[in-house]
Amino acid sequence: QVQIVESGGGLVQPGGSLRLSCAGIGSRVSVDGVRWDRQAPGKQREMVAVISTGKKTADYLDSVSGRFTISQDSTNNTVYLQMNNLTPEDTAVYYCYLFMGRGYWGQGTRVTVSS
Repeated sequence: QVQIVESGGGLVQPGGSLRLSCAGIGSRVSVDGVRWDRQAPGKQREMVAVISTGKKTADYLDSVSGRFTISQDSTNNTVYLQMNNLTPEDTAVYYCYLFMGRGYWGQGTRVTVSS
């Protein structure tokens, strides 16, 4: 049984950094495609970053480009979202999606950017 475990959220001051983790546990298939979405309070869910299946490069939401970076540890099916220079507008629940033969969503991790 495959489990997606997200971690790394929390409270951070504006200008700070966080690294979110998303681990695909129990899968015999390697990650081939990853996406991070977020949903801010009272707003629609939006895609933040994606590496499409078969691609090696990431695409980012304009507002996070240059501040957020996806990386991957293929040895343990874990992906990361490094978030730098955070602003209050980045406050949201962040969800990861891993494609490992089929798609799996994580449970979400809350990020709050506030002084």
